Amino acid sequence: MFGRLMPREGRFFDNFVAISECVLQGSRELQDLLVSFDDLERRVYRIESIEKEGDKITHATVELLHKTFITPIDRDDVHQLITKLDDILDLIEDAAQTVQLYDIRSVTPEAVALAELCVKCVERTKAAVEMLHSMKNAKAILDVCKEIDRLESDADRVYRKAMAQLFRDEPDVRQVMKLRAVYDLLEEITDRCDQVANILEGIVLENA
Repeated sequence: MFGRLMPREGRFFDNFVAISECVLQGSRELQDLLVSFDDLERRVYRIESIEKEGDKITHATVELLHKTFITPIDRDDVHQLITKLDDILDLIEDAAQTVQLYDIRSVTPEAVALAELCVKCVERTKAAVEMLHSMKNAKAILDVCKEIDRLESDADRVYRKAMAQLFRDEPDVRQVMKLRAVYDLLEEITDRCDQVANILEGIVLENA
């Protein structure tokens, strides 16, 4: 009787898709910022606004989780997935704010390449999340997760090359520190996407 009176599922899948859209918007804004460096204040503000919207979705999902008796997937998976997606958005905001706070006026082609890989990883992540509502999509989800893993490996290679070149060719120590901070955050974004892919793989293998 008690179980019948409690909410059964809620809007978890809708929330996963909604925050994935925020992450995608944020990643594209960050890429545009690093490519153009025009209207920096407005672009950073836009990313901060997107991050705040993502926070609202995350908090609403965690609150819903506490109120829902039967969840569509494992409770820990719900919590891990929404918080890891939110983590990606936090890193995107951190990268944008770092550019602004460090007064970085331009970045290297390697930083732009990393930003592009971030967008590609996030696009694949969103695609996988959008299919999660049905285990009929199990194979397609796993295929996309493999793509994310490949892109994360590509980002690792670009990151290592960028760091080697930075320490070899940049004579200004302050510029080295600034660019290293940006490189680290961009590489971490792809890492977090790979972590989300691992969570999605686990959900599929448990439920398919």
